Amino acid sequence: MLKYILGGIVAIAAIFAMVVAFQPTDFRIERTAQIAAPAPEVFAQVNDFSTWAKWSPFERDPAMKKSFDGPPTGTGASYAWSGNDDVGEGRATIVESRPNDLVRIKLEFVRPFAATNTAEFTFRQAGNGTAVTWALTGERNFIAKAICMFMDMDKMVGGDFEKGLAQLGAAVKSAKS
Repeated sequence: MLKYILGGIVAIAAIFAMVVAFQPTDFRIERTAQIAAPAPEVFAQVNDFSTWAKWSPFERDPAMKKSFDGPPTGTGASYAWSGNDDVGEGRATIVESRPNDLVRIKLEFVRPFAATNTAEFTFRQAGNGTAVTWALTGERNFIAKAICMFMDMDKMVGGDFEKGLAQLGAAVKSAKS
């Protein structure tokens, strides 16, 4: 009897492993919002890591340690953080910056999970304002694929992006005042 139970457990584990292995490796999460301001004003907030505390939804730890390296804005600007378990530790570096069009960032997470992903902000004129798209792309390893079978990463991170874009709009409005 024990032999059949163990055989069943092994079979279930093997099937689960196969299902996980066939999950897509690449992921993309994105959200877009309209901000009632011209692209240069919105771009300036994203292209300068020192302004992120005003609008980033990931600034959840008031005791978080931050450091800035490289130029103050644009390509080469870098921001490192280390905080509680909610924010973890990592580094963000702007790898491409095209005024009023694109900010591409290499994200290197150290904890709670090691990962390297790419964040992109694109800016497009939309009526009297700017359509801003915040996207995150990367690859999931086996463990991340397994976790994502039970947790919807798009809803979790996408909700933060929606909040951040709303706060970005408020920060731009506040900067104009």
